[in-house]
Amino acid sequence: MLQALGIQSVEELFADIPRDIRFNRELDITPAMPEPELVKYMKGLAGKNVNFDTHVSFLGAGVYQHYIPSVVNHVISRSEFYTAYTPYQPEISQGELQAIFEFQTMVCELTGMEVANSSMYDGPTAMAEASMMAAGHTGKKRVVVSRAVHPEARDILKTYAYGQGVEVEEVGYNRDGVTDLEALTQTVDDTVGAVVVQYPNFFGNMEDLAEIEKWVHGKGALLIVKANPVALGILEAPGKLGADIVVGDMQPFGIHAAFGGPHCGYFATTAKLMRKMPGRIVGQTKDEEGKRGFVLTLQAREQHIRREKATSNICSNQALNALAASVALTALGKQGVQEMAMMNLQKAHYAKKEFAKAKGMEIVFAAPFFNEFVIKLPKEVNNVNKALLGKGFIGGYDLGRSYPELDGHVLIAVTELRTKQEIDSLVKEMEAIIHA
Repeated sequence: MLQALGIQSVEELFADIPRDIRFNRELDITPAMPEPELVKYMKGLAGKNVNFDTHVSFLGAGVYQHYIPSVVNHVISRSEFYTAYTPYQPEISQGELQAIFEFQTMVCELTGMEVANSSMYDGPTAMAEASMMAAGHTGKKRVVVSRAVHPEARDILKTYAYGQGVEVEEVGYNRDGVTDLEALTQTVDDTVGAVVVQYPNFFGNMEDLAEIEKWVHGKGALLIVKANPVALGILEAPGKLGADIVVGDMQPFGIHAAFGGPHCGYFATTAKLMRKMPGRIVGQTKDEEGKRGFVLTLQAREQHIRREKATSNICSNQALNALAASVALTALGKQGVQEMAMMNLQKAHYAKKEFAKAKGMEIVFAAPFFNEFVIKLPKEVNNVNKALLGKGFIGGYDLGRSYPELDGHVLIAVTELRTKQEIDSLVKEMEAIIHA
């Protein structure tokens, strides 16, 4: 390389950088190791991680431990899927295109919407994209979001909005742990382009989408719903309740928690908003011989050309994770998804009932909920969770991290994988810890 550049040394390569601002010492890192020794060392570091194999998890807050059919990993590990990126050449990408088409179809069935794209990076960015699309479609630069929406998703929304000159306003939640409808009606007027709520919300509680929809559409705004896809197995689909855009994360279906990602966002909308939707849409067609085939019907590469007039500059998707979700949903089937959702509901309600019996712990919200609920502890949540780790449990989410007014409150998640014995043991251990 030096010869090709016409220079004699690496020192000559950096000659234009003043010596006094260069890094003039050795990097403070450990010396190189032989490969076997390095592998052993890295395994030792990895072994310090707490994970779902070593501990029983009651942590949710947006990423959940669910049953993953074994067929999922077998399919997504195939090299033709594992290495696939964007299927620009449909003649050699039929498998990938069909998988995405099936993903879109299943998202539409779950959400009750007319069109879904070929997935997005994750749920929070899908929510932010939906909000910016709504602001652009309505021409109104105000977006109202409930504080009962995931706090990290709200932060991402504000980041997106800042760059596009969109004003984000938050409305609070009431003592039942759901969006304060009175505050919402006072905040939403004719200058608001979209209202964002979560279903179930961050506290696990059920929002009254039908009531919210009346006010939102009455003011000419769009209703954006961030929904847990597992819950949609038994809840009324947001599309049936008047939602204009439904977004979320498909992580609960076939995608490992993976210490926080990567996951797979879904984005579904009404047909009238289809051409303003970010990302791509895979469509079904026939070739010249009449055989069924798949193509990219709508794709966002035009947005590179449209620049500032583009609705979004999202062009990539999470194809491998979307495939994982598709395989999981196919393996579960409609009845399986319903059963999975019902098990989440029933086990979480059993856990809440047992916590209500325990001494020193208080159930906070009375609203109907899905698989997460909030309890108040007499001790710092962080200290309780540390003690639980020593007992083999991953405790709930410390709500004081995101809601100062909920300091000392913990969000407990119960999925279909948790057993009665595990739930009973958690209640017993937490009761012992807070009274120690």
